[in-house]
Amino acid sequence: MVYFPHKNVLATKQFSREDLETVFATAKEMETILSGEKPWDLLRGKIMAAMFYEPSTRTRLSFESAMRRLWWKVITVSDASTCSLAKWETIEDNAKMVSIYCDIIVMRHPENNSVEKSAAVIDTPVINAGDGSNEHPTQAFLDIYTILKERGTIDNLKIALVGDLRYGRTAHSLVFFAGLFKNVEFTFISCDSLKMPEKVISFLKEKNIKYKETSSYKEGIVWADVLYVTRIQKERFPSETEYERVKNDFILTKEMLLATNPNITILHPLPRVNEISNDVDELPNAAFFRQAQNGVPIRMALLYLLLKK
Repeated sequence: MVYFPHKNVLATKQFSREDLETVFATAKEMETILSGEKPWDLLRGKIMAAMFYEPSTRTRLSFESAMRRLWWKVITVSDASTCSLAKWETIEDNAKMVSIYCDIIVMRHPENNSVEKSAAVIDTPVINAGDGSNEHPTQAFLDIYTILKERGTIDNLKIALVGDLRYGRTAHSLVFFAGLFKNVEFTFISCDSLKMPEKVISFLKEKNIKYKETSSYKEGIVWADVLYVTRIQKERFPSETEYERVKNDFILTKEMLLATNPNITILHPLPRVNEISNDVDELPNAAFFRQAQNGVPIRMALLYLLLKK
């Protein structure tokens, strides 16, 4: 039986490279279940509470799909206005109540560090499905897994990230995970108001990881192996005016890619708005829908590793 020393999945920095390799090996096992090659009924009857207090499609549905494919059950909260948080119940009390009814909690909340607050007051395992503009660790697991499947390695890759790097929690988590590998270099492409926050820059400096920042899309991707595109997140902006000013700054087209770096692997955590033109979907290296598909085996693996104890 594989060793996984964690009770919760709260932040990328709690994991080592060895932990990632354990999750990826388990995800490969889960892919054999999805393909029908291997039956599965371990831990039958476990219940996951999906507490989603912010909109979600891929994360919520892939977690629910993962549970059902493991023959487990799901109970759900899909709107903060329909639960006791609307009656001013604290996050901590809400977590204590939900933990009574389930074996594991998957939580998304608009407040930074809200998931950590919940995990601190209960014994039930908790998975962070996105807390404000802070982190999205399970997305980072599937992002790195996708890069590994598409490129064959993470070591020695050059990764460019573009768009909303200030508020983009998926971008933050990806950098923290990719920084565990050898000789990875980053380029951050954004306007001044959406630059990568200090917590990420400090991490790179502390680990002596090479990075550069630019506002030029072409300059940022011409040398890269992987491009991670993020949408400009309207819901995170303090004002509509600021969002309108930058929403069209970085748009990827097929023509630009073919002229600049036709072999680059293109990722996006989705949903997209207008930051990737539909004609890019035709390219074989457009991996963002395969990336979303990888969310199911990765989340199956994490659920199993936490619950098998």
